[in-house]
Amino acid sequence: MTGAAAAQLACLLEVSAPKPGNVSPGRHFADARYEDFLASAAAIGGPFAGVAERPLGQTIRLAIEATAGWTESNTNLGLVLVLAPLARAVGSDPGDVPFRGQTPVHGDSRLLRERVCRVLEETTVEDAREVYAAIRRASPGGLGQVESQDVAGDPDVTLLEAMRLGAGRDGIAREYATGFEVTFGLGAPTLGRARSDGLSWDDAIVETFLTLLAATPDTHVARRAGAAAADDASRLARAALDAGGVRAAAGRRAIDEMDVALRDPRNMANPGTTADLTAAAIFVTLVCGGWR
Repeated sequence: MTGAAAAQLACLLEVSAPKPGNVSPGRHFADARYEDFLASAAAIGGPFAGVAERPLGQTIRLAIEATAGWTESNTNLGLVLVLAPLARAVGSDPGDVPFRGQTPVHGDSRLLRERVCRVLEETTVEDAREVYAAIRRASPGGLGQVESQDVAGDPDVTLLEAMRLGAGRDGIAREYATGFEVTFGLGAPTLGRARSDGLSWDDAIVETFLTLLAATPDTHVARRAGAAAADDASRLARAALDAGGVRAAAGRRAIDEMDVALRDPRNMANPGTTADLTAAAIFVTLVCGGWR
């Protein structure tokens, strides 16, 4: 499966699973509907198809610009940021076998992670500038300002160095800084086990989302609603898992109650970063484990 195809499919699977507090079929936000996320997944196809032939930052900027032609809402900045290095890693060595072809193949996630780390280490100052431009274009809520390398200006460090500076306050930046530690260490293994247990993609994705959120408070919620709200969301995820999660009637009731608790007119408690990290886990599972 190509990196571009895996990225688009990961976006579609992620938004289609009924993750509490997020957009999914029949569950919309005031400024973003389920269909907007479908259109956004389609929009990134062109830019991602060339991810191995152009600099990483340029692909990210082009993907966000393409998305802006379909929706006025920020539907996929986090998704693009987390999926672009993965997709570039898949296409980084056309002479190798595990990640080639149009059909799913069983690859080695350790090899993929090594490639991702190489992609990140090779980023430049120009990559950082392109990504900063993409972030300004998407205009995500709750960014605030920082003393060094603020996105309102032009950076003078590489993209990886910029992400390391933001790792303490942003979950996606932390993935860049740690070589996608959560994706490869927790997200993909959880999803793989759930699929091996016979769970549907929807249920396996919800279980992965809950596991990630239970382990670490969502930085999107923390930025928009505060640390206490982020801790509350993680507590609800742990309670849902303790009740059996998607594998038990009591757990499903807890998930439904969690969804209600996380929704408000301004979507302040939307665990969006956890959803993005879930998409990264889906990508790795598709590339290294296959569709079935």
